[in-house]
Amino acid sequence: MKHQPKRIEVALDTLLESVDLAEDMSQRVAHSFGFCEGDCQKIGLSVREGVVNAIRYGNEQQPHKKIRVTFEMGEDKFIVRILDQGRGFNLADVPDPLAEENLLKSSGRGIFLMRTFMDEFDVVCPSGGGAELVMAKKLHPRNGTDRSK
Repeated sequence: MKHQPKRIEVALDTLLESVDLAEDMSQRVAHSFGFCEGDCQKIGLSVREGVVNAIRYGNEQQPHKKIRVTFEMGEDKFIVRILDQGRGFNLADVPDPLAEENLLKSSGRGIFLMRTFMDEFDVVCPSGGGAELVMAKKLHPRNGTDRSK
């Protein structure tokens, strides 16, 4: 029998309180899917950074705009999508925070963390507008009940 993906989708307000909510939700969902505490924290921090970016840069802190967060567990990976209602952006235009000229700038650090903590990371600009962050963390089967690495 083929594994059926599990999916949870929520709409968040463009408020700083949504950041803690999204982080907590992501950690709880990841834990329920079998990820270890360390991976749950990495996923939570990545979601936190993604929602902060959606609030600040995507929705430009406009309270009437929403942020849609989707958690999906496939056969071997946990996929998180964060969609804002902004203008979208090109990932290639984000400065490398490790480049010498950018070391003292705050721009690009959230994306750097998301890329570091997750196994997959991309930005999609849907035809309806906005920017959608798509991140995934692979589930690594192990002995016993802890199925993550």
